[in-house]
Amino acid sequence: MSFLKTDNSLPTVVVLAAGRSERFKAASGGQHKLDTILQGLSVLERTLASVQASGLPFHVVRALDIAHIENAGMGDSIATGVAATQSANGWLILPADLPLVLPKTLFALALELASHEVVVPVYENQRGHPVGFSAMCGEALRKVSGDQGAARVVAQHKAHLVPVEDMGCVLDVDTPNQLALADRVLLERE
Repeated sequence: MSFLKTDNSLPTVVVLAAGRSERFKAASGGQHKLDTILQGLSVLERTLASVQASGLPFHVVRALDIAHIENAGMGDSIATGVAATQSANGWLILPADLPLVLPKTLFALALELASHEVVVPVYENQRGHPVGFSAMCGEALRKVSGDQGAARVVAQHKAHLVPVEDMGCVLDVDTPNQLALADRVLLERE
C-alpha cells in the first residue's frame, strides 16, 4: 500500500508491518500484535492513522512483500520498502508496532531530515522511531538485510538527535504488558 502526495520534498514513511510477532504471540496465545485491538482499532490501523494524519507519503511493507526471502528480518523489510520508493526524498523507517507515535513527531522528523543525513527521535533520553534517512542513504538502505535493521547505516553517519515530547516513539507493543501500557497512555491522551 502506498500513499503519495504531490510534495516530493517530503520523505516517505516506510511502515514495517512484515514481522512475525514472535514475542507477542508466545505471550498471548498466538495472536499477532498488529492485529490486536487497541481501543477499537488494530495496532496497525492506529499506526497508519498517525502516519496518514502527518500528511507524509507512506508505503507499507507486509509479510507478502518479503515472503520470497528466506529468514527475512527487519533489514529485508527496510530494503524492500526503500527499493519500492526509491525516488523518495528520504525515508522515515517506522515499525508498525508503535501505535501511539504522534503525527507531529513524524512531521517534525521529516523537517529535520531536510538538513541532516540521519535523524533519530529522543524521548526522555531513549532513542526511538522512526529513524529518518536522507536520500543519500538510499543505496545503503537497499542493501541491508537480516535482523539488524539499518543500524549499520546509522553508525556510518552522525545521527542528529531530535528531542521530542512523544512517548509513542519509544512505546512499542512487543508484549501484552506493553499493549496494556499503550492502552492506558491512549486513555490519558483523550
